[in-house]
Amino acid sequence: MKDKSSDNRFFVLTLFAIAFEIENSGRYDIGIMPVHLLCGLPPAHFGAQYERFEQYFKRGIEEFEFHGKRFRINIYKATAYPQAFAAAMPVYGHISSLPKVMVVDIGGFTADYLAIKSGQADLSVCDTLEHGVIILYNQIIAKVNSELDILLDESDIDTILKGTSHDYGYEVKRVVEDTARVFVSDLFGKLRERSIDLRSGKTVFVGGGSMLLRKQIEISGKVASPIFVDKISANAKGYELLFKASEVGR
Repeated sequence: MKDKSSDNRFFVLTLFAIAFEIENSGRYDIGIMPVHLLCGLPPAHFGAQYERFEQYFKRGIEEFEFHGKRFRINIYKATAYPQAFAAAMPVYGHISSLPKVMVVDIGGFTADYLAIKSGQADLSVCDTLEHGVIILYNQIIAKVNSELDILLDESDIDTILKGTSHDYGYEVKRVVEDTARVFVSDLFGKLRERSIDLRSGKTVFVGGGSMLLRKQIEISGKVASPIFVDKISANAKGYELLFKASEVGR
């Protein structure tokens, strides 16, 4: 959903996440737990949506049950950050002094890009493309079924692209890898249409799709100097780093 604040579904999913975080931190308490929620939006939507998105979460006291425990929380504050920029924070020390860096975040349904100039997010150079790995999965499944009469699922495709198993025939691997290579080439073509050429300067790749397609990105010949942030939780970690930086006035 482009606007996740349009109904309660995303809020309910966020309650799951908050409960997991409370349990994992060992801070469960039967009383009302204050929560300052750090969250994010795609950079192309950030300017228009961040205020509404922050307000969406501030609903006073919420009570719910999770894993047999009763939770009472008060999201007293929510702070939103641009995704992609946040995900680049783990390598910020390597890029903050550079005049321009592109961040490419390949997710499930979309791929986001954002320019960072002299350490600052430039929201005038960002967009969301409908070019996520779910599209790739569908392309591969249809092609393998059509050409080889074999049914693959997403876990099969992940295994082949990561090279973690040799249980698949040569033709299956060829179709999967060739389709992934064309998919990556098409993504760079879409960026090129927007006057973004990754053959100069550094490019930070984040998101699960970037990790999955790392080999195809590296051998494409269309990225001069790629940096991969290989943490699936890079955006969430980035929110924490940005918050801590703001707390010390940086």
